[in-house]
Amino acid sequence: MTGPPSDNPTHQGEDISDTDRSALKTVIDQVSNRVFNDWYAERQFETNILEGKAYFNGVSPPKPPDHHTPSKLLQCHRKATYARQNAPREGTPPEGLFWIGSEFEEQVIVPFLQDIAPENLYVQNSLWIDSTITVGETDLRLRGATDPAIVTEDAEPVFLTEIKTTTSIDRLSEPKPHHKAQLHAYLHALNDEHESSITDGLLVYGSRKTLNIQPFPVTFDPEFWETVVTWMQQQTEYEQASELPPADPEREWECEYCSFKHRCGQADTPYADIGIEGLLPLFDGYDRQNLIDYLNAHADEGEKLTPTLAHQYPDLVDMYGAYDWSCPRCSETYAWGTVDWDGDTETPPKCPQCLTDGELLTLSGPDPSQKHGD
Repeated sequence: MTGPPSDNPTHQGEDISDTDRSALKTVIDQVSNRVFNDWYAERQFETNILEGKAYFNGVSPPKPPDHHTPSKLLQCHRKATYARQNAPREGTPPEGLFWIGSEFEEQVIVPFLQDIAPENLYVQNSLWIDSTITVGETDLRLRGATDPAIVTEDAEPVFLTEIKTTTSIDRLSEPKPHHKAQLHAYLHALNDEHESSITDGLLVYGSRKTLNIQPFPVTFDPEFWETVVTWMQQQTEYEQASELPPADPEREWECEYCSFKHRCGQADTPYADIGIEGLLPLFDGYDRQNLIDYLNAHADEGEKLTPTLAHQYPDLVDMYGAYDWSCPRCSETYAWGTVDWDGDTETPPKCPQCLTDGELLTLSGPDPSQKHGD
């Protein structure tokens, strides 16, 4: 066995130069979660422009009450309203799950379908649907893009797929109702738009751990579709009346993973039944990019950071501004940066005026319901 290269003077390398060492330190210093997230967001921004999909950059405009997206059907009505009307999202967006789902569909399922497609039939990445359903005096509009479809040489669809990734497929015995509703929406719309009848699809669940799949054949069921249409009609009525819908998750555990559980009242914070607008005053669980998207979407309304978020993201204050601290007892206000506070939302800062009077009132930011009239 030979010794390390340093044992042989003829193989000794030169010491790294101070210039190279400084350059390496710059690289190391740049490898942080924030820099990576900013890089990934910019990369997605550029990709959308390159592919002619600049409309994906930034927050989508709120949905009109009568417009529906297949992927949001048959879910909790309140969650759907929060998402459709761009309420500020809590927590960190699951970018990794989105990426894995997209890659699984494009790099695995599409080539697989191409290899097994019958002769004279082809695979198309997606089909756009735009369909109107009349219920009484209301027109409900469905718009969206399918997952891969089997089509004829004339691009007439004959069979649809809906691809979903999940942690495990071991306990799946049937399709999830909202996924089945999504596939039904596409089948209904394509039947309206094309001459040939299309009644069948396949829901395919793929495990993110093993890449095993669990397929479920789905045939259009008019009775089930009536349930979906009723859901759309109810959702439209809630939003036309500017009414916050009830919280009605399909399964109780869904609230734990909901991006709106704090404003809804399904978490251990002192909020409940908050409307679609306004940031929660003593809440620091907003992801930086989600927060920026929300503030940009409401720039015309003068939306600003809460004092809590100004402490959390002080570099954003110059761009977006920050509300003052306010006291519910004496109505005194204080600029966000003038109050001594360690940022712990469980122990909000005390009002200096009320401390003088022997009270212990805590300060807060603007109440969403008062600021927006919800």
